[in-house]
Amino acid sequence: MSTKLIISPSPHIHSGDTIEKNMYGVLIALIPASLVSFYFFGLGSLIVTLVSVCSCVFFEFFIQKYILKSKIRISDGSAFITGLLLAFNLPSNLPIWIVVIGALVAIGIAKMPYGGLGNNIFNPALVGRVFLLISFPGQMTVWPVPGVFPMQYTDALTGATTLNMIKNNFGEIPSYTSMFLGNMGGSVGEISALALLLGFAYMLWKKIITWHIPVVTVFTVFAFTGIMYAVDPMIYAHPLVHILSGGLLLGAIFMATDYATSPMTKRGMIVYAVGIGLISTVIRLWGAYPEGISFAILIMNAFTPLINIYVKPKRFGERKKND
Repeated sequence: MSTKLIISPSPHIHSGDTIEKNMYGVLIALIPASLVSFYFFGLGSLIVTLVSVCSCVFFEFFIQKYILKSKIRISDGSAFITGLLLAFNLPSNLPIWIVVIGALVAIGIAKMPYGGLGNNIFNPALVGRVFLLISFPGQMTVWPVPGVFPMQYTDALTGATTLNMIKNNFGEIPSYTSMFLGNMGGSVGEISALALLLGFAYMLWKKIITWHIPVVTVFTVFAFTGIMYAVDPMIYAHPLVHILSGGLLLGAIFMATDYATSPMTKRGMIVYAVGIGLISTVIRLWGAYPEGISFAILIMNAFTPLINIYVKPKRFGERKKND
């Protein structure tokens, strides 16, 4: 017989998706937020973004070549995404040396020691961001005031973010239009809800992610901040303010959906997203920090293995216990 029976493990039908295709799809989805950050933060945003991306790519290359002595895989785009997301979580006036430290932590501690792409337990960009927030709280909580293509970098005029205003009961909160478009203080890539939603729509269209984690996370925050607003609107901000300000949309769309650190099933994603929304809301309303999305995602990253074990689909042909 000339025909051979080939036995191989699943999957037997391939969709055509590759790691590179999905990674560069995410990079395309991040373009609108990048352009808005360059428009409002100018030179500072450009410097922080370039330093973060180049540092992440360099550290991944160096570790793969000289420490792990493995195949160089920086062309898959994951280091670019880590660098860009790390930059999106930083102030646009952050000194270069601090950005480099954040990149080293993200790649050298949160990603490569676990085996690199697909093996990390926690989102690398968020690990880098939280490390910097704890280590350099002064520099990480000084926010440049947005302008139109400003050329200042470390000498930029600074002010408070919307969440800081809410937390400390001072200043005039920006209008919903300003928050939606991005004309407010904040980290490099979190300010424009419109730009982030355009990226979300693109990833849904390309089927890079599903709607479950972003939508459920945002809905959970909206529901619980709405309850508190209804209880006492003089103390608690309107839920739309919580949705449009801070890093909620950036975290829910681009970081909570990380393949390696989020659950595999749709039911698991919903449990995971509700947890992120609840923790983020508790930190925002009653915690020491005005923002809680980074901590919430990292905490739920730790629960992802348990969610994958206990929230999973029934096996094909499996009977119920009482059958």
